[in-house]
Amino acid sequence: MAIVVRLDERLHERRMTLTELSARIGITVANLSILKTGKAKAMRFSTLESICAVLECQPGDLLVFDPSLPPEE
Repeated sequence: MAIVVRLDERLHERRMTLTELSARIGITVANLSILKTGKAKAMRFSTLESICAVLECQPGDLLVFDPSLPPEE
């Protein structure tokens, strides 16, 4: 997929675990893990908003388009 999720980098910068983020935004660790590994097919804007609020970042800090990666079919 040409969209790269940089959640892991943001968590590392904030010295926060996936479990802590999960507790703070009310999303299961399993669902956040799917997002973090880039296996998610979609994300709600409300989820993106919650993650950005807790990590004090912009959506563009979490999601990056890499045209060199092949698109999924």
